[in-house]
Amino acid sequence: MEKPALRADARRNRARVLAAAEAAFAVDGLAVPLDDIARLAGVGAGTVYRHFPSKEALFQAVVVERLEQYGVEAQELIDSDAPGEVFYDYFTRVIEQASRNRAICEALGETSGSAYKAEAAERFRVNLTALLERAQAAGAVRTDIDGEDLRALIVGALAVERFTPDSRHLVRVLLDGLRKV
Repeated sequence: MEKPALRADARRNRARVLAAAEAAFAVDGLAVPLDDIARLAGVGAGTVYRHFPSKEALFQAVVVERLEQYGVEAQELIDSDAPGEVFYDYFTRVIEQASRNRAICEALGETSGSAYKAEAAERFRVNLTALLERAQAAGAVRTDIDGEDLRALIVGALAVERFTPDSRHLVRVLLDGLRKV
């Protein structure tokens, strides 16, 4: 049975809670209290609990929403006229955005697929792999890299960004390593 559609004000509140939760989880991970998230969102704790029965459910919703956004953005870029440039720009943007978000770093780095994010993670992987393959076909990326290699490189780049947040040097080295020679 499908859930009934949310009223407009409920949708706005849910979106505000998700945005506040993403900001809070980015800094503190699961340690942030739900009351702090409610305060950041400008809603009461009851509103948070109406949409998300637990902090873990809210965390999962934040991760899924971000992965879905990454997947949609990659899909929108697949037919670009400049596949190499688009691939490198997108890859860099994902690293920069995800590195500032502890929750997303953890989600992208998980080796076992969590059921709650499986569909969104798969869509992101498929679309990212399509961007990679288009860039490879255009001669912009070496051909001995596949989607799984790219995932491992993302996790490595996220670790680099988290340990050296003000230096783009090592990520540029990684990107140079992807270029076809």
